[in-house]
Amino acid sequence: MIKKVLIANRGEIAVRIARACSEMGIKSVAIYTDADRYSLHLKKADEAYSLGPDSVSGYLNVHRIVNLAIATGCDALHPGYGFLSENPELAEACERRGIRFIGPSAAVIRQLGDKLQARAAMIAAGVPVTPGSENNVASVEEALQIAEQIGYPVMLKATNGGGGRGIRRCEDANELNRSYDRVVSEVSKTFGNPEVFLEKCIDHPRHIEVQILADQHKKVIHLFERDCSIQRRHQKLIEIAPSPQLSDEQRKHIGKLAVTAAKSVGYTNAGTVEFLLDENDNFYFMEVNTRLQVEHTITEQITGIDIVQEQIRIAAGLKLRYNQRDVKRRGYAMEFRINAEDPKNDFLPSFGRVTRYFAPGGPGVRTDAAIYTGYEIPPYYDSMCAKLIVWALDWDAVIDRAIRALKDIQVYGVKTTIPYQLEILKSAHFQSGKFDTSFVESHPELINYSVHRSSRHLAAALGAAVAAHMGL
Repeated sequence: MIKKVLIANRGEIAVRIARACSEMGIKSVAIYTDADRYSLHLKKADEAYSLGPDSVSGYLNVHRIVNLAIATGCDALHPGYGFLSENPELAEACERRGIRFIGPSAAVIRQLGDKLQARAAMIAAGVPVTPGSENNVASVEEALQIAEQIGYPVMLKATNGGGGRGIRRCEDANELNRSYDRVVSEVSKTFGNPEVFLEKCIDHPRHIEVQILADQHKKVIHLFERDCSIQRRHQKLIEIAPSPQLSDEQRKHIGKLAVTAAKSVGYTNAGTVEFLLDENDNFYFMEVNTRLQVEHTITEQITGIDIVQEQIRIAAGLKLRYNQRDVKRRGYAMEFRINAEDPKNDFLPSFGRVTRYFAPGGPGVRTDAAIYTGYEIPPYYDSMCAKLIVWALDWDAVIDRAIRALKDIQVYGVKTTIPYQLEILKSAHFQSGKFDTSFVESHPELINYSVHRSSRHLAAALGAAVAAHMGL
């Protein structure tokens, strides 16, 4: 069994991995930059080592991180999500140095990280994909020609992109002509690769993803699906497991598609196969995330399976403890990404000191966070500062519990998305369980209402404070 793990990440996911290691009797090693010297994950790991002053690049230095794993006696490395988690160079470096990489092989990461290679593999396996270009688009003229063949609107996508970035919707030839050079420049800077391809845009899709686990003994299972349709600019805000929009027949079908997809490329460890579901209930393969997802928590809540611990066991060469028939789902779970952003100011990041923080509690409530009272949220990283996860036996109950928990959680000193997420939960459209990826854009009144509500509550609070001061 693995004895010591270097956690090549930061924040709440590093805390999550350290906790899993602790329960398994495995030592954990945290890494940090100067900006993270007071981060909670340093206190949860058994050891912590500085990467120096480079706030972002420190977490991206493959060789320094692997050398540190060797120097500290680690026999495994967990990449978390983001940063180097889908970088095949890290997996290769671990393999060369005799460190177990807690994730799929470098070859699989490289293949699935290239969207065109992934599409080709799925087509060969009989997994449906959206119509699009067979190869990278070499020029705007070629893009215009392909778009004419498959029909507008189209999506211009980074071949090696991910995380909702490097994607541009084009409604017509004029917009594609205007956007092409801009997207190529954008993805070159973001991903270090100028290659893009074209896909037919599925209007008003539902974003459904399936969690899979695959061991090194060719066993692959799925842990049901998650609905990630509530998102803004391709960034998820609320995730739900299982999807309230699928029938049992659809759920069974998409689970089989995900297992087929994983088997077709020899996948190992945890991964997520993402699909779009169109208005006619057709599933289309989108991509495979070759890492632990932010929203793995809600799958854990409905199945009772600790996905991080399973990742570690698989990396150690152990067989999966579950057959597909053993995996049962119970109830509904939701995850809320609590972002340090101001919804009433176009979701502008709101970094700074958390003057007070109170985590919610009670039945069916879980919080994964790296913040605490007095913590300074640095401006160099993603704005997500906590994840609130709630579980209940049925759809109505999980909404009620989520509303209660969102009211319970208190984060002072920075703006957060909590008021906006509360308004989403109160929306009759959301409560119906029938929504798609256009939900946020098609309900601007929710943001306006949350602003009005926040102002009203602030006025009430100030009034109460004045009255108390005057002894009224």
